[in-house]
Amino acid sequence: MSEDNASAPRAARAARKPPASFEEAAARLEKLVARMESGAEDLDAMVKSFEEGQELVAYCNARLAAVERKVEILARRADGTVAAEPFGDLPPADRG
Repeated sequence: MSEDNASAPRAARAARKPPASFEEAAARLEKLVARMESGAEDLDAMVKSFEEGQELVAYCNARLAAVERKVEILARRADGTVAAEPFGDLPPADRG
């Protein structure tokens, strides 16, 4: 692989606008998946879509982890005190 080809993915990543929100990232990811599943892209386009999809998944995972930490911090006990409680331990009715 030549140096020009190796720098192309970095340039493509730098040119992509980062998502403004979790919802925007999820919507972009859905569109990428649909386009890839349609079979309409050639191999190079599929690879670029896959790379962007990986970036969007990483972004979404980071946002979800941040929200989960916030929920843990903000969880209130029945007596009104605040205590860190893992998100997964909340009763199903409290998960929204």
